[in-house]
Amino acid sequence: MSAPRTSLTPVQTLSRAQARRIALAAQGFKDPRHTSPTMRTFSRTLARTGVLQVDSVNVLQRAHYMPVFSRIGPYDTELLHRASEKAPRRMVEYWAHVQAFMPVELWPVMRHRMATYRDKQGKWWRGVPDEVIAVLLAEIAERGASTARDLEAMVDAGPRRKEHWGWNWSEARKGLDFLYMVGDVAIAGRTSQFEVRYDLPERVIPAEILARPTPTVEEAERELVRRAAASHGVGTLKCLADYYRTTQAPVKKAVEQLVEEGELVPVRIEGWNKQAYLHRDARLPRRVETRALLSPFDPVVWERERTERLFDFFYRIEIYTPPEKRVHGYYVLPFLLRDEIVARVDLKADRASGTLLVKSAWAEDGSPEDTAAELAEELRVLAVWLGLDDVVVVPRGDLAPQLSRAVAAA
Repeated sequence: MSAPRTSLTPVQTLSRAQARRIALAAQGFKDPRHTSPTMRTFSRTLARTGVLQVDSVNVLQRAHYMPVFSRIGPYDTELLHRASEKAPRRMVEYWAHVQAFMPVELWPVMRHRMATYRDKQGKWWRGVPDEVIAVLLAEIAERGASTARDLEAMVDAGPRRKEHWGWNWSEARKGLDFLYMVGDVAIAGRTSQFEVRYDLPERVIPAEILARPTPTVEEAERELVRRAAASHGVGTLKCLADYYRTTQAPVKKAVEQLVEEGELVPVRIEGWNKQAYLHRDARLPRRVETRALLSPFDPVVWERERTERLFDFFYRIEIYTPPEKRVHGYYVLPFLLRDEIVARVDLKADRASGTLLVKSAWAEDGSPEDTAAELAEELRVLAVWLGLDDVVVVPRGDLAPQLSRAVAAA
């Protein structure tokens, strides 16, 4: 059993600043950036975050690319494609947090979740006909990796009907989603239009991983809690349960076992009235010197109560809010400077004009004097990574005037 990397005792209370630094170090913000990130750099980042949430919104950059950029800086996105689509495959999509890339070795750990979805006859849809399932499996076995569009002619009759929140899912799409949720197919990759390509697990998951025994439900829950604790550094039961979207009852049992074994250390965090748990390998750095724009789907800001407690930062995604009711904007990214979230910006990649558009910019209370200058530098770095030629700041938000001047000087 490895020794803790901190001098904390089980009864010690962490200050909020200490808890922030622990959390940021666990997420990889103490790791050095490299001028030319390699697959090793990428894999290290995936190990820190544990999952990379997938989302279809592409107003700036798709969600799964951004946390890697936030931690290692400009990188060749082909690294992510290689890791998820080519041997040796390092990660695969599954319903881990929500739809997300996860390390491929978690496939057997998720089998208990797959079994649950089989018992429920899927997640979003119920009662997909057996004959549809049989046809889809047979076609994929013969064709190889296929999209729902590729297979619609085999099982669909007539036009699609717009139901269920407006989702326009074909029968093929419903059947494939069921097969994916229960593990009978796996995601081999996506097309340039972001359509999922499904294939048999044996053609996606490495044979050595597929051959691993299925953990018991208790063993699987413990492993997910263990990984969540390592990625968080320190967190409450709610934090640990949210990371892989598990229920609190099995998480509580797993935490009790991990505390007994010494892997988790009970601590208190200043200002929290809930018990927290420190991972024994968590680092407590004296300072965190980082600068990063955080995607709305970054693990640092996933759990909103945690974000408010650690950073005194109230954050809500306003994508689904009517435009006239939005406070800060459509796709707002928090700006992390050192160990504080000091600003937020509504960003859009205007690819037609080659411009990174800052539609609004807002400073947090008490933001440091160098906020605008540091943010301007990071926006320039982001624009170059996205292949954009310029950064333009719209005069909306209390930080916009100062940021506009700083961008012009950057």
